Amino acid sequence: MEKETLRIEGFSDAVFAIAVTLLVLDLHFPQENSIKSGNDLMIFLSNQWPSFLAFILSFFSIFIMWVNHHKIFKQIYSRNSAIMFANGLILFLVSAVSYPTALLARYFDGQASSVVVAIYTSIFVLINLAYNLLWFVATRNKKLLRPGITNAAIKQIRNNYLYGLPIYIIALILSFWFPAVSLLIILGLWIFWALSSGKIEMTLDKDYSDSLK
Repeated sequence: MEKETLRIEGFSDAVFAIAVTLLVLDLHFPQENSIKSGNDLMIFLSNQWPSFLAFILSFFSIFIMWVNHHKIFKQIYSRNSAIMFANGLILFLVSAVSYPTALLARYFDGQASSVVVAIYTSIFVLINLAYNLLWFVATRNKKLLRPGITNAAIKQIRNNYLYGLPIYIIALILSFWFPAVSLLIILGLWIFWALSSGKIEMTLDKDYSDSLK
């Protein structure tokens, strides 16, 4: 069966790359002639820690999203309008990550920390919903999927994304009282996605090999 999603994947890769690049724009250099010594530079850099934190969190979040996007499209062989629009929603939200990242970098270390963390967490709730939507529309017609994929594998991928949704919502709720804890949950989730997606891929590869025997 010929894969029909290569153009979708290529366009998506470009959007992910641009989204990651935009994150760097909020890392600033000191103003010209404002640094007189190494100590001045260290003070400037230490004051920029919210920017570095926001960049690291968002970079690895987008990276894990890209990894999971790649793994989903290893299972999707054909496309229809629903898949293209669901994928477009993911790309729209991924490209928007730079804005709440900039808010987090500028206002996390202040009175507005709970609000900016809530906004930051909200974008990942929406992204998780978009991934669930993509897999839902793709699995409504099994003919769109990789030949040989089992119902158990389809369910395993679905559950992997569904498990993240309530945790993201908990992080969103906690952000209003414990913004730092909310960010730690976000950090823990991208570690979870990294580990779980690898295990799922090994299972799927085994199922595919078994189907060829």
